[in-house]
Amino acid sequence: MAEKIVIQPVTRIEGHARISIYLGDDGAVEAAQFHVIEFRGFEKLCEGRPFHEMPGLMSRICGICPVSHILASSKAGDMLLGVEIPPAAERQRRLMNYAQVLQSHALSFFHLSAPDLLLGMDAEPARRNIFGLIDAEPELARRGIRLRQFGQRIIEVLGGKRIHPSWGVPGGVTKVLARAERDELLGWIEEARQSLNIALERMKSLLDGFQQEIQSLGNFPSLFLGTVNEEGEAEYYDGRIRIVDSEGNIVADGLDPRRYHTYLGEASEEWSFMKFPYYKPLGYPGGMYRVGPLARLNVVRAMGTPLADRELREFRQRNGAARNESFYYHLARLIEMLHAVERIEELLLDPEILGDHVRVNAGQNRFEAVGSCEAPRGTLFHHYQVDEGGLMKRANLLIATSQNNLAMNRAVEQAAQRFVTPGRLTEGMLNRVEAAIRCYDPCLSCSTHALGLMPLEIELRDRAGRLLDRLRR
Repeated sequence: MAEKIVIQPVTRIEGHARISIYLGDDGAVEAAQFHVIEFRGFEKLCEGRPFHEMPGLMSRICGICPVSHILASSKAGDMLLGVEIPPAAERQRRLMNYAQVLQSHALSFFHLSAPDLLLGMDAEPARRNIFGLIDAEPELARRGIRLRQFGQRIIEVLGGKRIHPSWGVPGGVTKVLARAERDELLGWIEEARQSLNIALERMKSLLDGFQQEIQSLGNFPSLFLGTVNEEGEAEYYDGRIRIVDSEGNIVADGLDPRRYHTYLGEASEEWSFMKFPYYKPLGYPGGMYRVGPLARLNVVRAMGTPLADRELREFRQRNGAARNESFYYHLARLIEMLHAVERIEELLLDPEILGDHVRVNAGQNRFEAVGSCEAPRGTLFHHYQVDEGGLMKRANLLIATSQNNLAMNRAVEQAAQRFVTPGRLTEGMLNRVEAAIRCYDPCLSCSTHALGLMPLEIELRDRAGRLLDRLRR
């Protein structure tokens, strides 16, 4: 009987990975692993650099979510200086973060996952991509592209360019927001709100047709981790860490993100370059937890904005207090996008955001600092240690995607056991295994693969090495 099925590369994710599906002597799926096969080494590259350079350097980590790394790095820099940034700079940082959530979630939902949701898991790969979606659903696809454009436009206005802006710095930001720029951005709000209402209604109408996938693409109990404010509402820039269990019970609350290393551990496995974080009190791997859109909906009391709160109430009425089904990450992304648009409007209407004092200058006052924020894919931590001259001695980056690593591996295994029939492979079977990963929208490297037409070949062989089946795309 066959021993292993390999899916390489995993398509329609940001980065490069493969999936190995292991078969038992009876030919049934026994286990599966999600391998991250690229090595980056950004933490080591930081050593010896002045900490003032870190936000600009860290923005180069990722072309999809540079803002998240800028913010976490800038906040660590604020702590090293020992300063409180000006109100205008704080408002700008919050605005930029919501823009990041909006544009990244739009990419994930409309470009990477909507082809599965709207064209079908079994559709031909040549059609199951953004161009196939444009052909089948031109108006919805256009709205998705415009939503991403709105988020990117905010980033461009604030940071000077859409990708890798060098705008955030220790002590604040580098640019004053002009009134004319503010007014231009306000002009996007109504269209964005309408587009998200349309997308939400469409997504909710699709759920009944994906009951098998909902039950089998990463449906298991785990902890959930996210940031909340003092009222227990969604908080993306600053706040405290809350952890809940699979039934919504609070396991830990009010945790200081600057002390993340006291309650989060990081394990490694020889078959993946990505770390495996876990909740220390429950050990490894029992302390598996999830972060990102679904986790944030599970940990909050409320979103804190009217339209998103209405959607959250409906989500919970439909599904209960906490949801373990990873398929709901897609719906959670849309709810977060609506929340982001509401917060973007609030911030643009806040007079403080037009202030011309956007940066404070100070000397180094600490030798260790942690900056954190909610990135699109989950909670992000930047931990820096510097010497007396302000040069980086050590950096530890706890990335959101890596915090979902244990859960993604569990999801891949569950999906393979449910959908893969080793005796005869089909495209739809393997796409569902990949779709388990796309629920989490992992970001594995600086590059993007939005189209999803990378070459893929899977071979099925017996123990003697004889070819039983081959599938190419």
